[in-house]
Amino acid sequence: MQKVYFKTFGCRTNQFDTQIMMSKLQEFVITSKEEESNIIIVNSCTVTNGADSSVRGYINSIERKYPDKKVILAGCGSHSKGESLFEAKKVFGVIGHSEKENINEIIKSPKRFYQIGDLKHIDSTIVEEFIGKSRAFIKIQEGCDFRCSYCIIPYVRGDARSHKEETILAQVEKLANHGFGEFILTGTNVGSYGQEQGSSVAKLLKRMSQIRGVRRIRMGSLEPIQIDDEFKELLQEPWMAKHLHIALQHTSDRMLELMNRRNSYSSDRELFEEIASKGYALGTDYIVGHPGEGEKEWSEAIQRVKNLPLTHIHAFSYSKRDGTVSATMKEQVRGDIAKKRHKELTQIIKEKNYNFRKEHNKNLEVLLENGKNGVYHGFDQYFNRVSVTSDDDLSSNWVLLNKMEVTDEESKAQF
Repeated sequence: MQKVYFKTFGCRTNQFDTQIMMSKLQEFVITSKEEESNIIIVNSCTVTNGADSSVRGYINSIERKYPDKKVILAGCGSHSKGESLFEAKKVFGVIGHSEKENINEIIKSPKRFYQIGDLKHIDSTIVEEFIGKSRAFIKIQEGCDFRCSYCIIPYVRGDARSHKEETILAQVEKLANHGFGEFILTGTNVGSYGQEQGSSVAKLLKRMSQIRGVRRIRMGSLEPIQIDDEFKELLQEPWMAKHLHIALQHTSDRMLELMNRRNSYSSDRELFEEIASKGYALGTDYIVGHPGEGEKEWSEAIQRVKNLPLTHIHAFSYSKRDGTVSATMKEQVRGDIAKKRHKELTQIIKEKNYNFRKEHNKNLEVLLENGKNGVYHGFDQYFNRVSVTSDDDLSSNWVLLNKMEVTDEESKAQF
């Protein structure tokens, strides 16, 4: 049987899509070693020009090292760069999002193929195992109806559409029966779940929590306007991870307007303070150096960051993405300035996180992953990474920790 190697770029949604493709390969052997494979499937990311470059760089490296291997492009990059890479004969084949469930038949083709499909498809596959994972990712929806100025994703994943609730619940039940206790809900725009079905992410969470074996549920990135009263009622439930990632993108109202966002600083701060008062850690996405971010906007924005109860941040310097509104904006920010601002921002949040961990260092429920040399890593309910030293094999085990050594870099414990 031919061997297939997967190279996954980008987000949790791509990680889930890779698991779907793996589950469909009935007539192939999956290998974790690139050099052993006959076929390499590149599940690509196209969120920035830089992401495209990384994918192209990897494909070029395979062409140099293993010219006889078949390279197949999947993921978001197949919709933005697939045609050009196929025509340049950089890849043997291209498959779009809607075709990944048919991957077993598609890659048997002896001839080059370009099967891009459409952007209206929604998966029906139930993934029963996550190879190499102790936590399970559950994709609950696809696509996004927002049109933020900097973002290409709606054009490569389509408009928001939800998976069927019965499919999601069946997925969770099967994984729980296989020993998974922590579930992470993911998608392009998770908070939009159920809007076309007369449901909501809060209703889905309640039903998931009733499945035997479900111990903790984490949410993917939410938009501030998606956190309504129905969702807030769940914040004290014991199965809710005490961490929410709420995408702000910026704290200057002028920048939010330029980004075509739907949130404002005053309402964001009110929301964050309300949730933090219930003992939650709070993370966000933040774009530094977007066109139009002058000294005035940055000075205001960074002061506002200091006032927010943030504990985690996914900060990145703006990277031009061809085909977006932001790419046409003239007030560009120099790279060295963006880099300096990025460092300032992340240092502030690092200090906030350190203070939070010092105050929340008892009754930590941690799901450990595979360890090495007696050291295991996992995440507590606040989504802080913890390292645990033990003579016992604690792989994929839950532990309750009370005696923590908290440094500005990490939290550690003996078990």
